[in-house]
Order: sequence, then structure tokens, then C-alpha cells
Amino acid sequence: MIYQIYPRSFRDFDGDGVGDLKGVAEKLDYVARLGVDAIWLSPFFTSPMRDFGYDVADYCDVDPLFGTLSDFDALIEKAHALDLKIIIDQVYSHTSDEHPWFLQSRADRSNDKADWYVWADPKPDGSPPNNWISVFGGVSWEWDARRGQYYLHNFLTSQPDLNLHNAQVQDALLNVTKFWLDHGVDGFRLDALNFAMHDPQLRDNPAAKYGAKKPSRPFDFQEHLYNQSHPDIPKFLARIRKVTDEYPNIFTVAEVVGAHPLKEMKAFTAGEKHLTTAYNFDFLYADEITPERIAKSLAGWPGKPGEALPSWAFSNHDAPRCISRWAKGADERHAAKLYLLLLLSLRGHVFVYQGEELGLPQADVPFEALQDPEAIANWPETLGRDGARTPMPWEKMGQGGGFSRNVPSHSPCLPMDTRHPPLAVDAQKEDSTSVLHFTRAAIQLRRSSPALRDGVLKILDAPAGVLAFIRQLKEKRLLCVFNLSRKDCALPDSLKPDGALRLTAGIDGDSAPKNLPALSGFIASDSSAD
Repeated sequence: MIYQIYPRSFRDFDGDGVGDLKGVAEKLDYVARLGVDAIWLSPFFTSPMRDFGYDVADYCDVDPLFGTLSDFDALIEKAHALDLKIIIDQVYSHTSDEHPWFLQSRADRSNDKADWYVWADPKPDGSPPNNWISVFGGVSWEWDARRGQYYLHNFLTSQPDLNLHNAQVQDALLNVTKFWLDHGVDGFRLDALNFAMHDPQLRDNPAAKYGAKKPSRPFDFQEHLYNQSHPDIPKFLARIRKVTDEYPNIFTVAEVVGAHPLKEMKAFTAGEKHLTTAYNFDFLYADEITPERIAKSLAGWPGKPGEALPSWAFSNHDAPRCISRWAKGADERHAAKLYLLLLLSLRGHVFVYQGEELGLPQADVPFEALQDPEAIANWPETLGRDGARTPMPWEKMGQGGGFSRNVPSHSPCLPMDTRHPPLAVDAQKEDSTSVLHFTRAAIQLRRSSPALRDGVLKILDAPAGVLAFIRQLKEKRLLCVFNLSRKDCALPDSLKPDGALRLTAGIDGDSAPKNLPALSGFIASDSSAD
């Protein structure tokens, strides 16, 4: 179980309105109390922050906004003392246009780093080399007069794509990997990994097929066959694995974006020579959660010999919070418990995003306060990412929800939604029925249950809107039942806890349900189960 921390909005230690590494370190006891195994720390590297750290200007230093390298070392030391592992982001597909590598590469066509980025000549009419579209809108090519060429950027124009077909670039990135391993990190989350290599022939992408509803982003009008997902990416991952194997118990997870991620996820995690695991956006971008959607995603990972365990997340910094996407006006506190119990019941590695343990809804950020370039570009068609990145509420009555430890000298990085302070950590600590208390209990259940951690998963027949499955390891067996619908459901006898099954965890208290209320669920164990 991994808890994601987005440093900008987790805890502001110095009062400048932006979260920092000292703030993270201060709250590590809280994270350890949740019962998770590790923390995924989103970028804190030197950056102009046009994409909030995912535009790296120095891979091997801390941006002053977040503190110093000594602050990071102190954070690692405290985390390890609390038996928490630290996983950090690595952005190997692109850099900031302020990175020294790019500044040298763009100077001319003959310098030592001229081929470290993806450069291409214009077409005879001066237009870009092909039809590739940026994730953030517009063409994926930016003209550079110094070289008289275009450079590739799959995201912002200020995020030029590295040329990972160049072995020297790979070597430089592997040195970055070693740098952070030597500083004590326990693993890496590899950002936008399937964008790491392009088609050297620069072939046009074909048009995507879609139904009556047109995509809201230009990027989604194309089938992305050539600007990403190159078959040589696993070869680079094998080089990363060779480096990480020189250190004990290093965990690596790939972010795989796209409409058809399963094939790439399998390739990125195949055997013992690639990454530990991978996750996609099956649930992160889903507008609703249904038994059919979950069963389809789980079916891709049947647990065949040699197959990696997948990773699952319902919310993170790149997606609107699941409460707002799925509950849609229902009792959000009830729904938050349901989704957390479901997530912690799935087979694989589990990621919980900061505030998910509090049941935070997506924050309402007015247009004039938006910072995320994707949210601004696509407003008002999407909820955007800023609403998932607002400050963490620590104190119900504290100024700004207690986000800033010291009296803030600036406004917070994003405005806090007025619905969040009532859900603050201090308030939920005092309420034994809170989402926070429920989360701690659910995590403890998973930690103490071999069947939930390592058992097989078998989907059962269930009424419409109900997801039911067995988690089993040897003689240890758990029955997991979740009513994801808006209607109460009469359970068949096969799904009712009876004399052979005792209720282990439930949304509605300790009584064994005969009828399952809407947005509710339970886990029941047999007499031999933990």
C-alpha cells in the first residue's frame, strides 16, 4: 500500500503558501499511523514550475520552493525510522526547456548534445514534420530559429522530448537513477513512460474512432501509434532494472497513459528484467464505477506464472477525485468508505492519494484561480487537475485549514474549498465513525490478511450493480461484496454472511446484512481466515 503525497499541497512548513519537504517530514507520523508501507512523493526537483515539477531543470537537486537536498535526506532518514519507504517520481520522457541539456542542444546542430532531443526539419512548405498533437492542445512541434528545426513536445512547448533512442541520453538518465538510489530512495514512479520514445520515421498518426460524442481535447482525435509506445522502451527499462538490482528491494512502477494500455503494461513488467508493476487510467478517468468495468480491468491480470502484480488507484494528482466522479450527489461520506474498502480489496498494489482517506471531494477552483495548463486549456469541459491539488486540510478551525504550519506570508498555492476544513484531520480524529478511522481499519485489515494481500481473486455471479468476488490464499477465504448502484439490493443466499462466514469489515457497522443498501459493501471471512 502506497500513499501519494503531492508536496505543493500537503503541508506548508515555512509559511510561503506552498507545501515543502519539511512539511512532509513533519507529517510522516500521521502517514505511518495510516498503516501504509510507502510514500510516493511527486516531483520536488529544480523546475520553472510551468507544469509544477514535471518540467525538470535539474534532475539531481531540490527546487528552493521545496527546500534543500539536506531536507530531502532528513525526510528519508525519518521515513525509514518509521518503517516507511520513499518512492519518488522520475520524468524520463522530457525535461524543461531550461534544462542545461536542452540549452546546449538547441544552440546548433553540431554540439555534443545536438541529438539529445527530438529535432526534425520542416516540410517543404515550412509546416511541422507531421500531424502529432500535444496532450495539452496544439501541434506537438515548436519551431526553433537557432537550429532552423522543430523540436518535439508531447506536453507543453516548454517540455521538449528527450531522444531516448540515443544511448548517451539513456546513460545520463541512469546516472540520475543512481544518484537518488545513493540518497536512499526505495523506488521510482516513472512518469508518462510510454511517451519516452517516438517513431524515428515520424509517421503521421491516424484519426481515432469515436462515437457520437466528440472528444473534448484535440489530442483524443488521434490514434497515438507513432508519437509514443515505441517497442524499444522495454529495452531501456531492462537497463534501469539492471541498475536498481544493484540495490536491495527497489520498487518501480510505470505510469501508462492511453486507450489501450494493457499490452504496454505487460511489456514494461515482463519477467524479472523490467519494472515491478504498472498502472493505467482505467479507474482514474472513469466517469462511473461499475462491476463490469472492474471485472474487465481485473481480467487482464489473471495471475499467470511470471506475471507482475498490477497497481490500482482511484484518485491521484492527475485526475478529479473519485468521490466527485462517482458519488454524484449521494452520501459522500458513505461512498468514500465504500470506494476505499473496494480499492483495498483488489488484487495488486494499491495507491491512496492524499485526502482520499478523509473522503475529500474534488475542490471547486474558479477559472481565475486555475494554474494547471491542461485545466485552463480545456475549461470548462473537464473538472481539471487543480481541484485534486488543493491544500490538505489539517485543522478544522485553523487558518486556511491549517495547511501552513507558520503564519502564511502568501496565499496558498490554490484556494481551499470551503467543504474541506470540516473534513480536516483533527476533526476526523475525534470522530470514531469518520472516513479517516474507517481507512485506518481497512488498511489494517489488508495488512493482517494474507488472502487480501496475496490471494487469487475470483469474480462471483451477483445482482445488477453489485460486485462480488472471493479472495483466497490456500485455506484462507474472504467474501467481498459491494453494491455500487444507487438502489438497495436483496442479496441471494450465496452472497449472505451466514454461520460459516463472519463479518470482517462493513460500511454499515458490524451487523451481517441480508439486504445491501445502495453504495455499501462488506468483507466476510470464513472461520479459518485471518
